[in-house]
Amino acid sequence: MEEERERLKVLLKHWIEHNEEHGEEFSEWAEKAKGFGEDTVRDNILMAVEQLEEANKFLLWAWERLIEEKF
Repeated sequence: MEEERERLKVLLKHWIEHNEEHGEEFSEWAEKAKGFGEDTVRDNILMAVEQLEEANKFLLWAWERLIEEKF
């Protein structure tokens, strides 16, 4: 059980970092889409980035809870 708990901490941290990387890439592509006149596409991508950031808040809270319970 403790081994799975430690694995979850590692996974949560990885997912948070991975989502941040994707968010950055999505934002870059959103600006590219705007550059070729696709404002609606840009807006939709940026909304997805916002949702990804919101999801990361929950993942971070979960990770923090696991860290706090250790002490």
